[in-house]
Amino acid sequence: MAVLEISDLVAAWDPVTGERLPVRRSEVVAALRAAGDDRAARIVRRIPVLGDVLDPDAVDRLLIRAHTELQRLNEEVRMAERFAELLAPVLAAVRAEGIRPRVADIGCGLGFLVRSLASSGVLGPDVELVGVDFNRALVAEASRLAEDERLPCTFVCGDAFALTESAAVYLSNGVLHHFPADALPEFFRAQDRAGAQAFIHYDLAATRLAPFGAWLFHRARMREPLGRHDGVASARRAHSDNVLLSAAVQATGMETFLFEPTRYTNPLCAAMRPVVGLRPQLTGEVLRALGRRARGLVRAR
Repeated sequence: MAVLEISDLVAAWDPVTGERLPVRRSEVVAALRAAGDDRAARIVRRIPVLGDVLDPDAVDRLLIRAHTELQRLNEEVRMAERFAELLAPVLAAVRAEGIRPRVADIGCGLGFLVRSLASSGVLGPDVELVGVDFNRALVAEASRLAEDERLPCTFVCGDAFALTESAAVYLSNGVLHHFPADALPEFFRAQDRAGAQAFIHYDLAATRLAPFGAWLFHRARMREPLGRHDGVASARRAHSDNVLLSAAVQATGMETFLFEPTRYTNPLCAAMRPVVGLRPQLTGEVLRALGRRARGLVRAR
């Protein structure tokens, strides 16, 4: 049976206009029950409705609460620092090519990663940071938080498969597993475009015990039932290393790698590791800058 995440089902937008579409609770509940997930169906049944349509304001509040808890988890596992470890040498190589260091985070949610990098200034004052997400409510909240925190970053609505935001480097954090395996090649090809020099996409490692690790971690750290459910579903949906690399090589203008692949990962944890793509002219400089850490990069064959 398909593994479904509640957050993917309770909000929908027109892919062309970006306008919000009504979501019928009965249809979401039926889809979850058909997938054998009665617990998720019960969670959805508790969301307020207008008739049979999920109340969009209630959905937005729910997703913002869940993403706020997810931000705390990202802080605990130091995701911003992990990205910075790879971004710093990549951006140094980008600057050496005379290219503007613009970074776009795809599927940014509340913009934790972008806001953290902007706050720390670790990438340098010349880096332009932008977060992109299809969920307008999350983009609005990310923009509000950045304004309150007076951070030099922006957030826009956008489609991961039809990017309008140009960037030297594209990022994502826990997004890849939301796409079916047969859609991943299109996702990577969308970033193999003029001006793009690299991508870094962190996602869950598909280890045998990752769902248990995700259950334990989310149970201990998250209060929102939707977040607890989707955290485990994410681990169950994680793509294997072979699937990710096979998809990433479809960005034919990039050299692709896995950083610290699953054979180096603690199987008891829902560990995160990235797929990395580099233009060939950047690869040597980035590997030299990483030093011994470059041993963790496994090149696609």
